[in-house]
Amino acid sequence: MTRPDARTVAVVTAVAALSLLVTLIVWRRQDLVGVMLALLCVLLTIVAGVSVTAARQRDDEAVVETPPTPPTPPPSLPEPLGIDADTLDALDSR
Repeated sequence: MTRPDARTVAVVTAVAALSLLVTLIVWRRQDLVGVMLALLCVLLTIVAGVSVTAARQRDDEAVVETPPTPPTPPPSLPEPLGIDADTLDALDSR
């Protein structure tokens, strides 16, 4: 059995959390069952959020997987014409 896709998990848990929220609003229970339904709703919402984040991260990694082009080497500095070691010694102002 294969693992479900992150988008599928996000949709299923979001629908389940929404249905639990509607159930809580309609029933208006204020006992242990209401608390357990509220905690389950929060848990399903967290799972949906993590699944959405996983799906986005997978999409970002798919875009990044293309190999980047190598950077172009910087242009070489122009060499001064006619300056050698003797000329540099003459210009030295010690």
